[in-house]
Amino acid sequence: QVQLVESGGGLVQPGGSLRLSCVASGFTLDRHAIAWFRQAPGKEREGLSCIGASDTSTYYTDSVKGRFTVSRDNAKNRAYLQMNHLKPEDTAVYYCATGGPICGAYYYTQWVDYWGQGTQVTVSS
Repeated sequence: QVQLVESGGGLVQPGGSLRLSCVASGFTLDRHAIAWFRQAPGKEREGLSCIGASDTSTYYTDSVKGRFTVSRDNAKNRAYLQMNHLKPEDTAVYYCATGGPICGAYYYTQWVDYWGQGTQVTVSS
């Protein structure tokens, strides 16, 4: 059974940090680009970042550039999203997702083959 499972979400104060993890089961991640999305209440799902299968290409949307870092560990079949300098507007459910080997138009949900179930991130004092 193909599955992606996120973890690492929680409540953090503004300016704080969290690291999200995404572990794959039922398939290996090494031939897939991995993207991170988020969805806040009442808003559309937003593509944030992507890392290619080769681990040499990374992409970020402007709202998280310089604060978030995407990485992967193919040996552990995992991907990560390090989130620093968090803001209240970062509050959302965060999802990892996989598509083809390159990021391409990862920010479109049509790119996605598999979704994780999501993990809640709340930034509040």
